[in-house]
Amino acid sequence: MAPCMDRIGRKSRKPSVEWPTVVLIVFCYGTWAAAGLWVWPSLPVVALLLMAFAVALQSSLIHEVLHGHPTRNALANEALVFFPLGLAWPYRRYKTLHLRHHADERLTDPFDDPESYYQALWRHEAMPGWLRLLLRVNNTMVGRFVIGPWLSVIGFVAGDARQMLAGDRAIRQAWMLHVAGVLPVLAVVAWGFGIPLWLYVLVPAWLGQSMIAIRTFAEHQWSDAPEGRTVIVEKTPLSFLFLNNNLHFVHHARPTAAWYELPRLFRERRDEWVRANNGYVFPNYLAMLKAWAFRPKEPVVHPVLRATPECGGAAAWQAKRQADQAQAVQPAE
Repeated sequence: MAPCMDRIGRKSRKPSVEWPTVVLIVFCYGTWAAAGLWVWPSLPVVALLLMAFAVALQSSLIHEVLHGHPTRNALANEALVFFPLGLAWPYRRYKTLHLRHHADERLTDPFDDPESYYQALWRHEAMPGWLRLLLRVNNTMVGRFVIGPWLSVIGFVAGDARQMLAGDRAIRQAWMLHVAGVLPVLAVVAWGFGIPLWLYVLVPAWLGQSMIAIRTFAEHQWSDAPEGRTVIVEKTPLSFLFLNNNLHFVHHARPTAAWYELPRLFRERRDEWVRANNGYVFPNYLAMLKAWAFRPKEPVVHPVLRATPECGGAAAWQAKRQADQAQAVQPAE
């Protein structure tokens, strides 16, 4: 995909500090603090909704930061989002897994893509019936909004706990740093704002991640061609909250482009982008909701990969497909 995308969208020199992102980080923390300090005493429902908005926005900002924004210094960038308002995701773990997810030739692979919602057939068949039902509900848009954050967090924490018990020091360090950031957030919520911690978890933390689940619901699907696996949602009032990652195919093609550059990149070559991703395009998220509010968009089991433990992943499947195509076009002797 890279050669094609090199022709779509011009390159620009990255500034040493991307001030729009810095200002947005200050705005995010400021909104959260103002909601807790000044809005909560008189309008508690409004305060909780504002804090949920801040949680969702910080999630989008964390995604921006791990891609090398807003400065050229990775530690400085990490410091800007050190205090996790959403509580759940250690920054360094998310960074490691998300950058691995950007290997487009492996997208949707249940094992090689850390953000895949598909399951391997043999593993899915070994699951208890109640869990298979939950995963099916999770593949509806309403299900992803309501139970998606819980399933993601529980599965993620359980997996990391197993790896830490097996001696993974990098994961342990990531969680130690995460706890160091979470504790001040909890202290401010409980003693600075006077908000019960259980209420903070059930409204701002949960609802904030649910808002992000709207974006991630249909971001990727299986397609024979890697270019057809990533969505474009053309217009949405949520584009600011998502930092324009509704144009997700553009982000995957230009992962170092800042969030405020994505609309221009898409607008300048719209028809080329749509052709390049094989037409995996929606006009807005309302169209998704109408189609898949209570109906699974994708099967839980991956339609092609990992049917058995011996089956190869997406990269091996793609290599075999290309080899078969090359052999098919060879002239007969």
